[in-house]
Amino acid sequence: MAINPIPSNWPAGAAGALPGAAGAASGGSFSDSLRQAASELDLLGLDAQHKIRDLVGGGGGEVHEAMIAVEKADLSFQLMLQVRNKVVQAYQQIANMQF
Repeated sequence: MAINPIPSNWPAGAAGALPGAAGAASGGSFSDSLRQAASELDLLGLDAQHKIRDLVGGGGGEVHEAMIAVEKADLSFQLMLQVRNKVVQAYQQIANMQF
C-alpha cells in the first residue's frame, strides 16, 4: 500500500483536520473559516475524482484508496451541510426576534 503525500496546494493545517478547524484555531473570522472549509471540501472532492479516474482508467489506482477518498469527501460534505443548516437556522431565529 502506497501512502500518498499531501498535495502542496492544500491549505495549511488541512492534514487530518476537520474542515475549517485550522482557521478557527488561528483566530480568523468565521467567514474565513467557512471559505477555508469550502476549499478543503473541494480539494477532497477533487482527490476522490482523481482516485476514481485512476481506478477506472487503469492508471494503477487501488480500490480501497478510492473508497476511502470518496468516504472522506462524503463525510466532509455532510459536515459542511450540517454547518450550513445550523447557520441558516440561527439566521432565521435572529430574523424572527422582536425588538
